Amino acid sequence: MDSVVGIRREDKNRWERRVPLVPSDVRELHDRHGLHFLVQPSEIRIYPDNEYRSASASVAEDLSPSSIIFAVKEVPIHLLIPGKVYVFFAHVVKGQPHNMPMLRRLMQLGCTLIDYEKITDDQKRRLIFFGRHAGYAGMIDTLRCLGARLGSCGISSPLAEVRSAYEYPDLAAAKEHLRSLKDKMARDPGPAPLVFGFSGYGNVSTGAQEVFDCLGPVEAAVADLPAACKSPGGRPIKVVFREEHMVVRRDPGKPFQLLEYYEHPERYAGCFEKHLPYLDVLVNCIYWEPRYPRLVTREWVGKNYLPGRLPRLKVIGDISCDVEGSIELTVRATEPDNPFYVYLAQEGVARDGVEGNGPVIMAVDNLPCEIPKESSQYFSSTLRDMVTPLAAADWQSPFGKLDLTAYLKRAVIVHRGELTPSYQYLHKHLEAHP
Repeated sequence: MDSVVGIRREDKNRWERRVPLVPSDVRELHDRHGLHFLVQPSEIRIYPDNEYRSASASVAEDLSPSSIIFAVKEVPIHLLIPGKVYVFFAHVVKGQPHNMPMLRRLMQLGCTLIDYEKITDDQKRRLIFFGRHAGYAGMIDTLRCLGARLGSCGISSPLAEVRSAYEYPDLAAAKEHLRSLKDKMARDPGPAPLVFGFSGYGNVSTGAQEVFDCLGPVEAAVADLPAACKSPGGRPIKVVFREEHMVVRRDPGKPFQLLEYYEHPERYAGCFEKHLPYLDVLVNCIYWEPRYPRLVTREWVGKNYLPGRLPRLKVIGDISCDVEGSIELTVRATEPDNPFYVYLAQEGVARDGVEGNGPVIMAVDNLPCEIPKESSQYFSSTLRDMVTPLAAADWQSPFGKLDLTAYLKRAVIVHRGELTPSYQYLHKHLEAHP
């Protein structure tokens, strides 16, 4: 094979140090499959340029010799190269307004776009993702947030020692630090346990729970939550919420059905707020679209965070971070060095920090970049087997004759400047956001 594969420099912000392919996988693809790699230089990438040179890659600014270009995040419009095949997280499939200009420009330039998000199996399950690593970093940042909030209320807690995820050398060091706090928390119990609720049970939640489990929590069933939150302090309590705990059927005469909920959410109403009085921390890990009910609304917060009254719910770690989405109080995303704000219930505004009459929101929207090495290694281990067929494809063929396995072909959003059949609906979003 004589293909040249480009790896572009991530430049969305100063925190983005991840790579789609790590040097060891670049070396293997070069040696076993004859692929040549062209890597843009970067001063912040977690793997320095010399490691790619040692893996037989060339390091150069100009990626135009590449036949296919891999990235992690979106490519700035002015850097798109006509006619190229791009593979990255495009964030366009929901018609996201801020990325419609990029999608339009890709089409104007006759480019092809493959979106990692849409590389799925026959059951529509994603095959390549950073979700678990978002959970890892988001849980660390949420614990740091809780430690700061408790301190602002005059409550001493070992959690005050927790740092942001990016401040640890690696994930292993962060976990070891949390394990060291487990015994401290047990020796200094408060009047009641700290209760953590996890919404969802997928990859994001799995990652968050893995980190949280370093504190040695006790797991409780949702039905036992009212009693569990009144037990003696000491070990924290973990409760995991599934869909049937978040919504109720509008017709009470019929039972909850998961498939029906996802296909007809209008038949269901949100009921999650009944659990909030029992939680100290909500860790939000669900996938959400506007057609689904919210978990926490401004209305609920306004009724419960009154002057002189501070409910039990202290922190919402919104790992999913859909602005004004399932957590309506998430009014903006944050960055790792300023990760949280208080949603002031009566004023309806956000204020940086942890002080004020309202829950603290942790809303970093690019959490995996806080643990860039582990995130990149995991991502690359999945992507590497897809690189060879993508590089070998005849991208000049019409889409109907494009020879790709189904899980890769269904991720082709734009082919040679045209939206592919499954993504024709994006025309209406392009027209709505000229």
